[in-house]
Amino acid sequence: MDLIQIIVLALVQGLSEFLPISSSAHLILVPKLLNWQDQGLAFDVAVHIGTLIAVVYYFRNDLITIIRDFFLSLQKRELVGESNIAWAVLIATIPAGLVGLLFKDYIEIYLRSPLVIASTTIIFGLVLYLADRKSGQKSELKITLKDALFIGFSQALALIPGTSRSGITITMALFLGYSKQAAAKFSFLLSIPIILLAGGLKALDLIKSKIEVDWFSLGLGILLSFLSAYLCIYLFLKFIEKAGMLPFVIYRLLLGAFLFYVFI
Repeated sequence: MDLIQIIVLALVQGLSEFLPISSSAHLILVPKLLNWQDQGLAFDVAVHIGTLIAVVYYFRNDLITIIRDFFLSLQKRELVGESNIAWAVLIATIPAGLVGLLFKDYIEIYLRSPLVIASTTIIFGLVLYLADRKSGQKSELKITLKDALFIGFSQALALIPGTSRSGITITMALFLGYSKQAAAKFSFLLSIPIILLAGGLKALDLIKSKIEVDWFSLGLGILLSFLSAYLCIYLFLKFIEKAGMLPFVIYRLLLGAFLFYVFI
């Protein structure tokens, strides 16, 4: 990989991981459109690490409280403080984790095509538009395990490229009556175990492949994906209060139309 490719792909991952536009789709499409070789497993692992560090660091104070209350709830055998968020994240992670383990190879082989991405980009963009109009005022602090399960099943759909993990989980949370801020925040917290699982599986594949590692490329990828992801989270949470999801819906529709034009 040359320097330009490292910079572009790290920024693409960092900026698109938490926006409702599908990071996996962009990481598939950008190399195709620019005729670049596949970036490889090692780089994929690196940029996932960068985005994981970003979300953990951004929500570090919330995570300290949530984890503390989670262990207190185990001790007392009842919900304590914000422990319901921890339980909700765990419950919501199960469906995507199971589907990913069972259908990972099928998805990699049959669903990574530009036309699949174009279709899901448009379809779930329209669904996001409907959800944006249905959003309510519920806080993430009030999330129930039932709602978490609904969000978890929706997250499993994000294994199809172009769906967008953050997009589909925010969409479901909005349909369930959560505010835009609450939907986005829970989606970001929910990304932590999913990125860990996805990065862990890629890391295992990398270890088995015994590929020679370019440490400079990986280090730069981690740094750039961390910085861009952190900035993205900060700006996104401020932006959606004023503009809602409509700009991302428009972007998805335009991107989907462009992909159909290019690849049909």
